[in-house]
Amino acid sequence: MTATRRGRLAAGVALAGLALAGVTLFAVHQESARLDQELAAQVTLILERATPEEHQGHGHGFESRVVCAVEPFGMDPPDASSLVEVRRVYARHLCAIVGESRDWAMSVRASGPIAVRLGVPPRVEVPAAGPGYPERVRRLIPERYHDEAFAEFSDETAIDAARERFAHALDQR
Repeated sequence: MTATRRGRLAAGVALAGLALAGVTLFAVHQESARLDQELAAQVTLILERATPEEHQGHGHGFESRVVCAVEPFGMDPPDASSLVEVRRVYARHLCAIVGESRDWAMSVRASGPIAVRLGVPPRVEVPAAGPGYPERVRRLIPERYHDEAFAEFSDETAIDAARERFAHALDQR
């Protein structure tokens, strides 16, 4: 085999390897995105179905329906690949109380990082507001997720969906 043919063969093998690596990375990204969507839906459901008493335990009280947006940024175990493997979810949340105002922008809202233990019953942990808040967040959220815990929502899709549910809930009143 000549050097030119070996070079072409090596280049072909290298290109095939790169293509396979790209397909694998795409599949892993798709699985991760799917799990994030499932976790967001699960935590949203937990928050929106919580009773007023349970919300009081989260640090805010009201007598009305709540609509929430959730964006997960971590989980335990960190290498879980399916919803049934996840024990805790770390997420950003934004919840609005329906009925306090007819305008989403003027509604009473709570937001920030939360930790949710999945299980029966689920347990939502919200760091209390006020002096010392950043330290309470750091105690609640594992160190590997601290940067994410203090970040803003990276995708407005969840907030847009919550805004739509808020408007729909007002129409149902």
